[in-house]
Amino acid sequence: MQRNNTRLSVNINKIATLRNARGGNMPNVVKCALDCEKFGAQGITVHPRPDERHIKRQDVFDLRPVLTTEFNIEGNPKEPFIELVLKVLPEQVTLVPDAENAVTSNTGWDTVKNKKFLQGVCKKFKDAGIRVSIFVNPDVEMIRNAADCGCDRVELYTESYAKHYFENREKAIKPYYDAAVEAVKCSLGLNAGHDLNLDNLKYFNETIPGLMEVSIGHALICDALYLGLENTIQAYRRQLV
Repeated sequence: MQRNNTRLSVNINKIATLRNARGGNMPNVVKCALDCEKFGAQGITVHPRPDERHIKRQDVFDLRPVLTTEFNIEGNPKEPFIELVLKVLPEQVTLVPDAENAVTSNTGWDTVKNKKFLQGVCKKFKDAGIRVSIFVNPDVEMIRNAADCGCDRVELYTESYAKHYFENREKAIKPYYDAAVEAVKCSLGLNAGHDLNLDNLKYFNETIPGLMEVSIGHALICDALYLGLENTIQAYRRQLV
C-alpha cells in the first residue's frame, strides 16, 4: 500500500458560481475559503477564467492576504493571467491549456509542441518565487518533456481514470502509475485533479507513487450539499491517509 501523505487543496470555483448566479455576495467566497481551511483543507485552489463566470479577479486579490494554507491559482498562462499571478504571488501556479469557451479543463499540455512557450512561462513564475505545476495527461513522454520545461511539478489530468474506475480500476489507473513513476525519475513533484471523488480517491492515492497533492472542487462541493462542508472535507481527508 502506497503512503503519500497527500495534501487536499479545495477548489472553490463552484462556490463562486453559486454566488454569481444571483449577484451580491452570498455565499461569501472568502468566508467559504477560510471555513475550508478551518475544516481541514490544506490548500485553496482557484481557476479564474477570462469571462469571470465563477472566480473573479477581485476574489483572487481578496483571498491572498487572508489564506493561511497554500494558495494555488490555475489557468491558461495568457498575458492577463500571468500579470494577475505575478501581482498576487501565490505559493503555486498550475498551467492549464483550457480554451476560453471550455466548460471545464478537458486536456493536458502537449509539452513537446509547446515546450519553448512553457519554458518561458515557467522561468517567469519561478523567478518570482512561485512553484510551477504543468497540467498533463498521463503520458510518459509528456511528463519527460514537462521536466525539460523547467516546472517543479506536474498535475495529472484524472478524468479518464474517474470515467473508467468502475469498469476496471486496475486498467484505468495503469497509465497514471506509469506517468507517476516517470515523474519520480524526472525529480518532479506530483499533483492530480479532475473528477476525483469519494468513490475513487482512496484507490488512486494508495496506488500512485509520489502523489503530493490533489485539487478537488466540483465533487466535493456536491457532496457538501448532503454532508455539510466540514464533514465532507474530513471525509476527503480520510481518503488520503
